[in-house]
Amino acid sequence: MNIIHHIAIICSDKEEALNFYAKKLGFSVIRENYRPERDDWKIDLRINETTELELFIMKDHPKRLSPEAYGLRHLAFKVDDIYSAVKELSEKGIECEPIRTDTFSGGKATFFHDPDGLPLEIHE
Repeated sequence: MNIIHHIAIICSDKEEALNFYAKKLGFSVIRENYRPERDDWKIDLRINETTELELFIMKDHPKRLSPEAYGLRHLAFKVDDIYSAVKELSEKGIECEPIRTDTFSGGKATFFHDPDGLPLEIHE
């Protein structure tokens, strides 16, 4: 169990989610499936050669109350150059927090949010 197969995220709006994760972040769409029995969409995106991102587009679900609640705190993506990554996100209209240095690892990181407020991190 040393490779993550997929990460699932519940989103509220299909077009916003696809625009953000596929167009702005650059993950490629593997498949889009409407599930009539659930009245939702399941969209699979390729993160890398082994990991996928599953987007579940669902209506009327509760908003995330806090990233500090029990469960997944945030999702982090590794980048080679954090300054270039922040510049690229900024050019696409995605605002990042100031870059900080991790006290323990010395790595550089910053946070931004998806359209539903899910905290995302880039880490160098």
